Amino acid sequence: MNRTLALASALAVGLLTSFGMAQTPDAQAPAAAPVAPVAPQAIPAKIAIIEFEQAAAATNEGQRSLQDLQKRYEPKKAQLEALASEIDTLTKQLQAAPASMPDSEKASRQRTIETKQKQYQLDGEDAQNSYGADLQEAIGKVAQKMGPLVIKYVQQNGFTMLLDNTGQQGGVNLLWTQAGTDISQAVVDAYNASSGIAAPVPSAPSATRPRPSSSTTTPKPAAKPTTK
Repeated sequence: MNRTLALASALAVGLLTSFGMAQTPDAQAPAAAPVAPVAPQAIPAKIAIIEFEQAAAATNEGQRSLQDLQKRYEPKKAQLEALASEIDTLTKQLQAAPASMPDSEKASRQRTIETKQKQYQLDGEDAQNSYGADLQEAIGKVAQKMGPLVIKYVQQNGFTMLLDNTGQQGGVNLLWTQAGTDISQAVVDAYNASSGIAAPVPSAPSATRPRPSSSTTTPKPAAKPTTK
């Protein structure tokens, strides 16, 4: 899901809800008297900044979705680690093979290792792509629900502009900002209060293999063994 599009759609819904849809004028109503044009006046700017995607992921609902997603990919991660371990073992066995081993046997073992390396690479790329798509979908669902709340928050607090500091290419590049203008945490707190979803229980570390270091990091396979 396109995060920017989801945010724009959510904010549009929030604005329409706040201000109401335009009504079609009654055809029988008398024409209004001409009104003298009013000179535009400058409105003092009060800018709010939010890391929208990170805020959605930081909510209790977002954290719970991330935990569920990691659990779904644990079997694939274990499968990749087992394959990497097998490749490493086969590589060490080939390197330690006696000089008397026939060249045909060495070539056969080398082909087996290369076949497994290709499988490891393809499976790892597929897992990363699938995880990334599922991650965007999970966070996108929270972001869509959070959009109207963001609009309500900035309106109630008198902000005239909202900037999304994504920290990614194409996002807002901030050189300096006053303390207190970043509303990300305030929005997270407000969303948690309105959703009624409790914070998830931290996952216990695995006794057999390390868990991903970040809740939003795609599970990556171990470094691919190489042969000499």
